Amino acid sequence: MMQNSENTLFGNKLGVVVAGSLTHGIDVRLDGAASVEDMAVGRYVTIKGQKRRFFGMITDVTLGVVDEQINVSPSDASDPFLSEVLSGTSTFGTLHVLPMLTIGAGVVGAEDAPQPVKTIPSHFSPVEVSSQRDVELVFGKEDEEKFFIGTPLDMETKICLNLAEFVKRSNGIFGKSGTGKTFLTRMLLIGMMQKSSAVNLVFDMHSEYGWEGQSENGYKVKALKQLFPDKVAVFTLDEESSRRRKVSTDAVVRIGYDEIEPEDIALLRQTLNLTEAAVQAAYQLARRYSGRKWIQTCLTLENTEETRNVLESLHIHEATFGNLRRGLESIKRLAFLSEKSGENAVDRILKYLDSGMNVVLEFGRYTDLTAYILVANLLSRRIYDQYRERTEKALGENAKPPKALVITIEEAHKFLNPAVANQTIFGTIAREMRKFNVTLLIIDQRPSGIDEEVMSQIGTKITCLLDNERDIDAVLTGVSGKNELRSVLSRLEAKQQVLIFGHSVPMPVVVRTRQYGSAESLKSFGWLGGAEKSKQVEKDIEDLWK
Repeated sequence: MMQNSENTLFGNKLGVVVAGSLTHGIDVRLDGAASVEDMAVGRYVTIKGQKRRFFGMITDVTLGVVDEQINVSPSDASDPFLSEVLSGTSTFGTLHVLPMLTIGAGVVGAEDAPQPVKTIPSHFSPVEVSSQRDVELVFGKEDEEKFFIGTPLDMETKICLNLAEFVKRSNGIFGKSGTGKTFLTRMLLIGMMQKSSAVNLVFDMHSEYGWEGQSENGYKVKALKQLFPDKVAVFTLDEESSRRRKVSTDAVVRIGYDEIEPEDIALLRQTLNLTEAAVQAAYQLARRYSGRKWIQTCLTLENTEETRNVLESLHIHEATFGNLRRGLESIKRLAFLSEKSGENAVDRILKYLDSGMNVVLEFGRYTDLTAYILVANLLSRRIYDQYRERTEKALGENAKPPKALVITIEEAHKFLNPAVANQTIFGTIAREMRKFNVTLLIIDQRPSGIDEEVMSQIGTKITCLLDNERDIDAVLTGVSGKNELRSVLSRLEAKQQVLIFGHSVPMPVVVRTRQYGSAESLKSFGWLGGAEKSKQVEKDIEDLWK
């Protein structure tokens, strides 16, 4: 159904406009020659109005009849001649199209910049499969800022994200388990390294983004450090795990008890099974024991009269203190914690980020949520504070601000659920957008667990298949054409198809994402391995995939 010639703008007629509204979309009656089985939700069509062209997306396909008697007494399906006679006359197909943009006047060669739709085409306006030129006019071509992320359904035209705009806001990747969120995230991280001035800090819960990952089919795929050794540094919480996996690491992270603050414990309330009173007790004890030594003190307090007097003076019930202490004992079992950390992990990470290096922090065997939430929140708060100070200083001195930073977190609903979003640094960053040059890339399979206010601030949403109604509603909150996009989202294939909408694309788009994991796909990412000559490029790729 794809157009063969770009010179024939309207050579693949599908049908004509028969009804519709600006609010609910356009109904298109298919010509008899157009097979309803060739129509796919998510495909682009162009409508030639009298004064302008409309660019839209198919959101539904239905069947209709002229006479309801046909439904009561259907014809003999075994008679192809009768079926052909009825098709297009007594029976027909209908497309529901959501017009998104106008793309110039209704004449061949009009190249006006795409504009939001503010009206609708007239009755009987011809509708056709969008040409490659129309798609490129809307989404642009790959260049220094635009990154090729995939192709439209049934087309080979490249769909590009403007990553320079992408990093200016917090963004999200959503989808049920097994839909390829990790592969998609790797691809976007590569794009950001190539097409934007931002640096990335990735909290890698399952050690899949740094050195290498594994597909669901069991084969290994190269991750960021192997592909871009001069642009990526791998930090680890678990040196033994890294050594066993033969991962080349740049630093080992240790965190001291003296670095943990009550705010870090508050975020762990659910995973440590703490009561609200126990969380408040943490703040009181931190003030009582000079802040930085409060955890060691709490863990060493004996059941003595003196201890009971201290708790009584702070109005802390013994049962509340016992609940807090059990939670702190759980944290104590994490081997990367010590009384004093030695080298400051925040300063080390910032040193790499300032030099333009992207940092991936692998968690090794510490894949439980307690370790992940504690470390991600603790480091992010301190790094954000540094960015805030530097940005404010740069404004005061009319100097250059720090490099834009994108923080990638998995299991985002644990940091951004309604109960804690207002208390966490991640909620602050999401609401502030890029106020201090820090944004988020959140990855989650349960978007319904994320606070609505935070979801409303997400600039671009890249959504794989979701089959939970609440999750679909959460992703589409506040989006124009929500009901129509719901139909598109629920019909995505389980792998390698995503719906993208938001700040970095001019309109919602369904794409089949680029492949990740083969030598051919690596070459398509433009990886040079530090070499500029084509022969050296080929050799590097060949060596990498031996």
